[in-house]
Amino acid sequence: MLTVSLAALLLAAAPLSVQPGAAHPGDAVAVVVTGAEKPPTGTLGGKELTFFTFNGSRWLALYGTPLDAKPGALPVAVSFSGEGGTPRQLEGTLDVLPADFPKREITLASKYVHPSKKEQEWSAADQKAYNQALATASAEWGFDSSFALPRPPDVTAPFGDRRLINGKQQSQHFGTDLDGQTGDPIYAANAGTVVMVRECFGSGNTVLLHHGGHLFTAYFHMSAFAATLGQRVKKGDLLGKVGKTGRVTGPHLHFGAKLDGHWVDPMSLLRLEL
Repeated sequence: MLTVSLAALLLAAAPLSVQPGAAHPGDAVAVVVTGAEKPPTGTLGGKELTFFTFNGSRWLALYGTPLDAKPGALPVAVSFSGEGGTPRQLEGTLDVLPADFPKREITLASKYVHPSKKEQEWSAADQKAYNQALATASAEWGFDSSFALPRPPDVTAPFGDRRLINGKQQSQHFGTDLDGQTGDPIYAANAGTVVMVRECFGSGNTVLLHHGGHLFTAYFHMSAFAATLGQRVKKGDLLGKVGKTGRVTGPHLHFGAKLDGHWVDPMSLLRLEL
């Protein structure tokens, strides 16, 4: 078995790379293998990795660092068959950094904190629609390049901030809010398939894109839709317009990313150089 440091792997462009080498809780991580004839197998922090071909010559697995991950090193282990069927085993580490989620107070209208029975039923129907859309799976990646911002990077609320709502109720923000005025355009962060176009109680007018594997990006609070259910979109295609629909205090885009059933920081997904 060959054991190498992560830095050496990256610098030498070895068959295994982990990007980034150090991640905060909630960050997306890319594990890339080159030189494998068949799908590699592997684990990161004990969790099984699922590899799909990427750009024809590489195998890519995406991993979401758990929100409750403690600082320290998580082991990465990958096995694959190289040229001529030669078995290869490589090991590395992912360094988990301390969580640094900010705290803030927000004020919401009473109807959003204490929804009516009809609104609760609406919210429950939304959750079923979300579950159905997020159950979409694919044995391949639907994109071939890095992710991009859906609109200018004027962040008004970062991923993971802990919120005190109306002085009482606590929650955590599982997305990144990008500033905008009603009617400003919102673009697809990468190529994918539209799996939800829906007016939701909390997230307002919502679009979900499936990017293959178990990776989705989410676009909330739109004032208008420009995408249709089942549509195949390219990176940069228009999805809709900024609005203030749903459970909001003003116009903006809530941009989210869900990986293997867990929300991850969408800005960390954009930082991966794929």
